[in-house]
Amino acid sequence: QVQLVESGGGLVQAGGSLRLSCAASGSDFSSFAMAWYRQAPGKQRELVAQITRGGVTNYADSVKGRFTISRDNARNAVTVYLQMNNLKPEDTAVYYCNRIPPVLWGQGTQVTVSS
Repeated sequence: QVQLVESGGGLVQAGGSLRLSCAASGSDFSSFAMAWYRQAPGKQRELVAQITRGGVTNYADSVKGRFTISRDNARNAVTVYLQMNNLKPEDTAVYYCNRIPPVLWGQGTQVTVSS
């Protein structure tokens, strides 16, 4: 079955870094663009970074220059990473990965940035 398992979140001070990982399996994720999304309390889920099958990336303006998305394609699974540097309190959210267009969502991983 489709599985999306995010990990790597935590509590970090402003200016710090985290690296998120996502293991995606059970579907042909390698054929799709993949993305990281985030949802802050009281806000809608937003797309922050995406990467095509061929590795072309695009970022939301709010994270451009600070976040880097990458992916490893395997036969039956894809691992997607999000390197987050110079974190800001406004980056606090639950982070999810998914394909584009998204399928069912995983549990996400909480990122909390203290000022």
